[in-house]
Amino acid sequence: MTGRSTLRIEGFVIVSAEGNLADAAGVMPDVLKFEGDQRFFAAALDSAALIVHGRNSYEDQPNSPRRKRLVVTRTVESIAAAPDNPNALLWNPAGAAFDDARARAGIDSGMIAIIGGPDVFAMFFDRYDTFWLSDAPRIRLPGGEPCFPGVPAQTPQQLLAAHGLTPEERITLDAVNDVGVTPWRRRSD
Repeated sequence: MTGRSTLRIEGFVIVSAEGNLADAAGVMPDVLKFEGDQRFFAAALDSAALIVHGRNSYEDQPNSPRRKRLVVTRTVESIAAAPDNPNALLWNPAGAAFDDARARAGIDSGMIAIIGGPDVFAMFFDRYDTFWLSDAPRIRLPGGEPCFPGVPAQTPQQLLAAHGLTPEERITLDAVNDVGVTPWRRRSD
């Protein structure tokens, strides 16, 4: 894997008390959007070399159209140009390896940001260098969409730990609403 040592793979999600990233309709509701978390997320993505997400995930920020991205989809055989975004490639993991897709995007160093959805997050469980788990413990989204496959049988924290990630100290992003982010890092021996 040429250049892997200069690549960092980082995940980003905000979850409700139940570990959900969206409501029952599969939409991230406004109640899960907090200014402090949105600023943290935007700053991280502004420093990313590449964004990876599924067809229903999108950051919808002013700089979004300028960011290079891979959109995970089954609508193409392997890798194809996105018809509506010159900075995006469509990528089918069943037809091409991730390293081939990121190389086709011209990325061999920097931070690669994985922003969802659940199946996309799971594809990288064993490759994350850091996973930034933001939580809004006062927000409830009953019947919502879990952030990872396996939630709610296990918590997001249990799943990250099961894949070799260790939590560091939680950073408060919004003290009034008790919203924070915990970096979960892979330890190298």
